[in-house]
Amino acid sequence: MNIEFVPITFFLSIALIAGLVIYFRYRTRSEIQRTLRSAIDKGQELTPEILERIGEPRRPANADLRVGVIAIALGVGCAAFGLVLGEEDAVQPLLAIAAFPFLVGLAYLSLWRFREKVK
Repeated sequence: MNIEFVPITFFLSIALIAGLVIYFRYRTRSEIQRTLRSAIDKGQELTPEILERIGEPRRPANADLRVGVIAIALGVGCAAFGLVLGEEDAVQPLLAIAAFPFLVGLAYLSLWRFREKVK
């Protein structure tokens, strides 16, 4: 009976985290719009620079590089764990699990490498 709660708890926690991220993003956008309405009601002029700053946050130029390096490190760490563990039955599954973050990291590094240089 307790074994059934493990996957349920896992998927509910993922849903809870995703829900919290969506809620706080909504709340931030709502606060920005409330601030803009207040500024307009007070008669302040909204310049294009202000509107550009208030818009969607920009990702840093090296964001893909950072995510790629972290994902590759996770993949290598998981593979190393499987190899150091020393049990033959555990090596192959851990190497298969390690392949996923490793390949995602390579994809991010390629996105970083081939992206358009924006000035």
